[in-house]
Amino acid sequence: MATILLQAAGSAIGGMLGPLGGILGRAAGALAGNAIDQAIFGQNTITTPGLEGARIASPDEGSPIARIYGTMRVAGNLFWATRFEEDITTERQGGKASSGTSVETRNYYANFALGLCEGEINQIKRIWADGKEIDLSQIDVRIYKGSADQLPDPLIEAKQGVDNTPAYRGLAYIVFDHFPFDAYGNRIPILHFEVTKVISELESKIEAVTMIPGATEHGLSNVQISETPNSGEQNLLNRHISFATSDLEASLDELQSLCPN
Repeated sequence: MATILLQAAGSAIGGMLGPLGGILGRAAGALAGNAIDQAIFGQNTITTPGLEGARIASPDEGSPIARIYGTMRVAGNLFWATRFEEDITTERQGGKASSGTSVETRNYYANFALGLCEGEINQIKRIWADGKEIDLSQIDVRIYKGSADQLPDPLIEAKQGVDNTPAYRGLAYIVFDHFPFDAYGNRIPILHFEVTKVISELESKIEAVTMIPGATEHGLSNVQISETPNSGEQNLLNRHISFATSDLEASLDELQSLCPN
């Protein structure tokens, strides 16, 4: 609307200076009117759906606590969670800062704790979410092995208060801190864990090991080593697992967990 009005006004005013003035006035009026129209009507905001009405599943009262021997795959039992955390980012589409379309993207994160089994366990080796293994180097988790002297989790303590946070001694559990779940349909996925609990006396009697290089050239490197066979392609030579940054780190963590002496 402003474009049409100012275009006509500019043509009339410029026409007083002759035909050339009419053309220039019409062009100037059109530019000014377009800027006004864009400022009023050109800014659109597209917002992705949110989770305002989402609910977190409550734990089942009286759920049994598993007792495992050796290595087993167990399901986690949710017993604590906070409200979902929301992170909103806005990106503007279009060539001008004063016009175009703004897109608001909402990302959601969860804080929750899952009970696993009776402690004390030795380690949690792998985690699956909806049947797919998680890269543990990309998320923040804290594992409590269920010892008789373990301390309360700091996140639960910060949310519940110092006097209202048990240490859950004797229970092996895991806490997910700021866990992104966009890839799981904006919900907490179904989680399974590979848990190891040593039951024999042999492991505690082992006091030393000898590391001998095997079939890999970089097996004893504690940093990631990669190769680039083709442009834009990269292969890691010493990381074939998803629960540590390198094969050596995973092996040493497992060795120290199973053979503490």
